[in-house]
Amino acid sequence: MTSKIKEQIIAIRDTGLTNMFDVNAVQRIADEMEFYELVIFLEEEKAKYVKFILYGNGE
Repeated sequence: MTSKIKEQIIAIRDTGLTNMFDVNAVQRIADEMEFYELVIFLEEEKAKYVKFILYGNGE
């Protein structure tokens, strides 16, 4: 997971628009915010995303 993707996840979290475990909503918001790297990451690496949300580590 790149630092850019981490920054995008944090930016969405900071909006308070959704529960971060609602991956579909996070992906929709990422698309609206033009965070296309995150949209693709959520499609391909959902487990790493959840690990980052739970533990702060997406590796």
